[in-house]
Formats: sequence, structure tokens, C-alpha cells
Amino acid sequence: MSLFNLAWARKTGGAFVLRIEDTDRARYVASSEQQIFDTLRWLGLDWSEGPDVGGPYAPYRQSERLDTYAPYVEQLLAAGHAYHCWCSPERLAQMRAEQQASKQANTGYDRLCHGKTRDERAALPGFTETPVVRMYIPEDVELVFEDLVRGPVSAPLPDDQVILKTDGFPTYHLAVVVDDHLMGITHVVRGEEWISSTPKHILLYRWLGWDVPAFAHMPLLRNTDKSKISKRKNPAARLEWFREQGYLPEALRNFLQLLGYPPASDEQEVSTFEEFVEGFEWSKVNTVGPVFDLDKLNWLNGHYIRALSSDELADRIVEHLAHTGVWAEPSADDVARLRAATPLIQERLVLLSEALDKVQFLFTPDAELELDEASVNALPEDAAAIVDASLAVLEGLPTWDDESIQAALRARLVDDLGIKPKFAFGPVRVGVTGSRVSPPLFESMAILGRESSLARLKALREAL
Repeated sequence: MSLFNLAWARKTGGAFVLRIEDTDRARYVASSEQQIFDTLRWLGLDWSEGPDVGGPYAPYRQSERLDTYAPYVEQLLAAGHAYHCWCSPERLAQMRAEQQASKQANTGYDRLCHGKTRDERAALPGFTETPVVRMYIPEDVELVFEDLVRGPVSAPLPDDQVILKTDGFPTYHLAVVVDDHLMGITHVVRGEEWISSTPKHILLYRWLGWDVPAFAHMPLLRNTDKSKISKRKNPAARLEWFREQGYLPEALRNFLQLLGYPPASDEQEVSTFEEFVEGFEWSKVNTVGPVFDLDKLNWLNGHYIRALSSDELADRIVEHLAHTGVWAEPSADDVARLRAATPLIQERLVLLSEALDKVQFLFTPDAELELDEASVNALPEDAAAIVDASLAVLEGLPTWDDESIQAALRARLVDDLGIKPKFAFGPVRVGVTGSRVSPPLFESMAILGRESSLARLKALREAL
């Protein structure tokens, strides 16, 4: 939602406001706020106003605005649009169970407390001392509203929603309406699960004498089996997961744009956020929940990785390794070696998290390099002779660089001994990298250095 909120704000010259809606104290997690800041900034979705940057309507945490909501609760009570409810949780649970058992069409609160004083209600079963405050939904409540994405939308009949809880905190429904009005919010962009709540919110705006903002309800993402994505079951529902996996923020932004807003043609799937903003129209947003296709995201991520300069990609890899704790404090030599190796893996890299595995042999001490058993077993029968010949020519090589290494090995193994290249260099690759699959061999040997390359070849020779 943040992506589309920001796009519309940029398109219209408006402000993108980050507000922390933390009135549900039972689900409050202190670390979540910083994670919101970090992940949105990583994604490049910067806000104009918010808890950490301030703004003309501070504070931007709802838990710090409790005094703001109190007068509006009293106003609704005085006008008869709200009432106190003293029903205990046990009484409400019993009521819901009876409604389900009887299969009645209209469920929700049965208004036992409506119109009663505290003492009148206390004389009845299921009483609790501290009341909540509920909206009194009129029978003629308007259930159809205009949506920027969907046009006219019909919502189900709402029940008497709680707007102030026993702990003194407002529910989302009251807090969001009050804050949106006071903060000058003109467009509310949120998920389609809030469609059923919109008539309640519109009622609150009108009861309080305020203009109703425009609403845009975005479709919910679906798994490949068309089921709704669950935060509990699908790690991809958590934004930080993408950073941990090694996706680039620009690739993820592009992917999210495509999920909610299809490109003009298949040839235009790759687009910047600036291009997205320039052509943004609410009428083009998907109304059907898009399928979350990781294959498409991986393709986009690979594209953006290849578009980076090798130096910038190396910086991204180092930052990723630091963020995930793999390289908490890398040495200057390690960073230099990674920077030199990055061009060797860039074309085949899909995720930043894959980078270190592909070049781990460059950072492994010679004595600790493990030879892949399958790779060793697949070597030709004359592997020992190939290694001997390779050592002989490499030990006397005057210049240690990839071109010199390749020329020397090709002259000795291919030209002199007549071994086909696909067989000639296999034992050298396994000896130097530990595997028959690796980045380009000669460039890898140049980065690894003469001493380590020869030591590893000698170790393979002994193993053979």
C-alpha cells in the first residue's frame, strides 16, 4: 500500500505521511516500529511526515494521541451516535456461539446495553465494571460507496463497532478517522479487507461534520494456488524477508508495481518508480488479487543485478553480508577480493545472498578447502598427469594474471599434450576451487594468487 500511496502523493504534489497505528496493545511489538522505518527506507519509500522526522501534525504515534480522541468519543456519546457497553468477554463469546448455532443471517452485537444506565445493565447477567464505547449503527446506513479503484462498491451491513476499549485506547476505526481528518488526509489507500469497515468510517466522518476522503481499496496478494497470502505461513508476506534473501530494492519495487498495476505491454515490464509515478492512474489498478510469482521477481532481480556496475554490485553484496550478519566486520583484503571476483559471477547471480557461496573458495584457507567427492570421482583417468603438467608450467610462470595463466595451461595441456579443453582444465578447476562448477577458472586463479593456487593443486595431486 505504501508504494501506491507514495506514487499518488508524488503524482499530485502531496505529502506521504507515515503514522504508527499502535492502539491494539495486545498485538503491539516494540521492535516492529523500527523495522517499519528500516524496511521502507531500504525500499526507497521515504515519507514527508512521521514519528522520526516530525511534521505539522505531530505526534504520529496513535498511542501518543489519546487525549486527541477523547473529545470526539464524548461528542458521539452526547449525540446518541455511540453508547457504553458493559458486556463481559464471556457474555459476548456466549452470544456469538448462540448466533452461530442458530445460523442467523445478521450476526454482531445484540445491543443489550443500548439505552441502559450502568445500574440497569449491572442488574443483568454478563456485566463487567469497565465499559467499552460502541457506535450505534442506524438501520438506514448507506452501504454503497465510491471507490477509486473499483467504482461503486457495496459493503455488508456493519454491527455496532467498538470505538473505545476498556484500556482507554481507541480502536482503529475511530483513531484512523480522527487522525486522517486532523492530518489533512485526502486519499486513503488500503487493502480490500477494509471494504466492510468503510461504511462505519464514512458514518463517523459525517457524524463529526467532516469531509469524507477518497478511498482506494487494493486487491490482496495471492499464492500460486490462488489462496490468500498469510503472514504466518508465507515468509514473503514480511518485507524484511526480501532484504534477507538478497533482493534489490529497485527490483522489488518494480515487482510490486507489476502486481498491482500491469504494464502497457510485456516489453515494458522493467520500469523505474519515476516512470510508474508519471503514468499512474487509479483506473488501471488491478481489482483481482494478483498471484505472487517469485519466478518473476527472481527474473527482475537478475536483470537489475546485471544492470549494476561491478563495483556497485560488490558494494551491495558487502552491505547485504553485513546486514545479515555473515560479514559483521570484513577486512579490507576480503572486500578487495570480493570486489575483484564480482565480475566473474555477475551474469549468473539472481540473489545477493548467492554471491558468497559462488566464490567461497577464494576466502577459504588452502588447508581447509574441501574437495567435492563427486567432482573428484568425475575426473579423467589421466587427472594426475594433467595436474603434474599444470604444476610444472605454472611454477615457472613469470607473470601471474589470467591471460598468462590461460596461455600457459592451454599451450601445455591442449597444444602439447593434445587434451581437449573440456577435459584439460577440469582437474585444475577442481584442485583450485574444490568443485567442477565454479566461476571462470583463470580469473579465479589470478585473484587467488600464485601461492594458494599451486598449494591447492599439490594437495589435489596428493589426493589422487
